[in-house]
Amino acid sequence: MSLPVIAVTSGEPAGIGPELCLRLIGRPFAAHLVVLADRRLMAARAAAAGFAGALREWTPGLAPLPGSIDVIHLPMAAASQPGRLDPLNSPYVLALLDRALAGCRAGEFLAMVTAPIHKGVINDAGVPFTGHTEYLAEKTATPRVVMMLAGGGLRVALVTTHLPLKDVPAAVTCTALEETLRILHAEMGRKYGIVAPRILVAGLNPHAGEGGYLGREEIEVIAPVLDKLRAEGMTLLGPLPADTMFTPPMLAQGDCVLAMYHDQGLTALKYASFGHGINVTLGLPIIRTSVDHGTALELAGSGRADPGSLFAAVEQAIEMSQRRV
Repeated sequence: MSLPVIAVTSGEPAGIGPELCLRLIGRPFAAHLVVLADRRLMAARAAAAGFAGALREWTPGLAPLPGSIDVIHLPMAAASQPGRLDPLNSPYVLALLDRALAGCRAGEFLAMVTAPIHKGVINDAGVPFTGHTEYLAEKTATPRVVMMLAGGGLRVALVTTHLPLKDVPAAVTCTALEETLRILHAEMGRKYGIVAPRILVAGLNPHAGEGGYLGREEIEVIAPVLDKLRAEGMTLLGPLPADTMFTPPMLAQGDCVLAMYHDQGLTALKYASFGHGINVTLGLPIIRTSVDHGTALELAGSGRADPGSLFAAVEQAIEMSQRRV
C-alpha cells in the first residue's frame, strides 16, 4: 500500500517554520512528507543548528529515504536571517501556499500542513492578508470555511475569526451561524468519523445575554438558528455562557464547541494544549491542518523551538487523508 503524500509549507523564513520542518527528518510517519521551501534556506538552518539528515529534491513516485526529507524548491526574493522579517519575502511565503494548494487540487498531495506565517509582514508588503484560513477560502472560491483548533481533548470551532472585537456582533448573523453549524456538523463526520456530533454552542454576551439584559443576540440570532437546526436532527446545546462552557461537566456533553469569536474559544483551547494543538480548516475542498502557534521570531535559528504542534498537525492530516481515501 502506497503512503499518502502530504505537503508541508515551511512558512515565514525568518521564523521557526524552517527548522520545525527539519525536525520531521528521522521521525516515523505513515506518510511521505514533502516540504515546500527555499532549499538554500533549509540547508543554512540545518547547518547552523546542527541538524543531521539530507535534503532531497522531490520527485513524484520515489519512496521516502530514511534520514532525509524531500523538498520542493521555491526561491526567496532576498536572503533571510532568523528573527528579522523582510517584506520582500512575503510573495515567497504566499507562493508556498499556492504550490501546496495546487498540488492538493491536482491530486499530487492528499493534504497540506502549514507552518506559521507572519500576517503583519505580508500586509507590510502591500498584500491584504488576514490569515491562512481566509486566504485558502478565497483561492478555492469557497464561500464559507470554518476555523477549528483541536488539542488537549478539545475541538473548538469559530463563527468569526480574525476580526476586531468591535466588529464581531454585526458579523454574528443568522446566515453566518447557520452556515458555520452546517459545515461543522458535516465535517465532523467527514474528517473525524463522528456522523452525529453533539455541538456545544456559546452565546455571544456574558452569561449568554442574561435573558436579554446583557444583550439580545442570543434571543434574536443564536437561539432561532439552533431551534431550526435541531428540528432537522442536529444535536445542539446552547446558547451557553462561555465562562462555564469549558468546564468538564459541560464538555463531557459534547464532541466539539462552537465559539462566536476568536479569543472566546481559543483562550481555553490554547491553555489546554499550547504547543501541541493544531488548526484545521473545515469546509475546504482539500485537507489543511496547521500548527497552533506563531512564528516565534525570538526562537528562530536557536534550535529550541518545540515541534510538537507540527508533529500533531502532520499526524492529523494523515488520519484525515486516510479517512477520505
